[in-house]
Amino acid sequence: MPVITPPPLPSEDKRWKIVNGTMRKNGFARHALIETLHTVQSSFGFLDDDAIRFVALSLRVPLSQAYGVATFYHYFTLKPPGKHTVTVCAGTACYIKGADKLIATAEKRLGITPGQTTPDGQISLMTARCVGACSRAPVVLCDGEVAGEITGEQMLEQLERWAVE
Repeated sequence: MPVITPPPLPSEDKRWKIVNGTMRKNGFARHALIETLHTVQSSFGFLDDDAIRFVALSLRVPLSQAYGVATFYHYFTLKPPGKHTVTVCAGTACYIKGADKLIATAEKRLGITPGQTTPDGQISLMTARCVGACSRAPVVLCDGEVAGEITGEQMLEQLERWAVE
């Protein structure tokens, strides 16, 4: 079986060594595409064109397949996240307790819809299907910190604090 030499790392950034380690651990096999893209996403915060091309070339998968996976799964994002992220839980308990109103409030204040980042790169608005804190509904994650039984006013106060940083 011929030895296939992987392409050189895109840069000297140490995070590429982590990505390369994931691929090496899997023998640069095609089946490691999702795991490798997860590693890129967790290392860099998003998947850009260069990263997707590097992974596709390294794993010998068609570029269209790599993009297909990156755009199909909700976990992956092709744009850098904002400095801060507010994630509104839209699970059943939270929705019943007013998550839809929280989302609408955030959309109005930020001028963006879920999955987008404000033009200044300060705040990303996200939704989640369930964050597992149903007893504290409605729940919002502010930079990963759980805030339960949150009101629209409390969420707006947090968004205002981030906006003035």
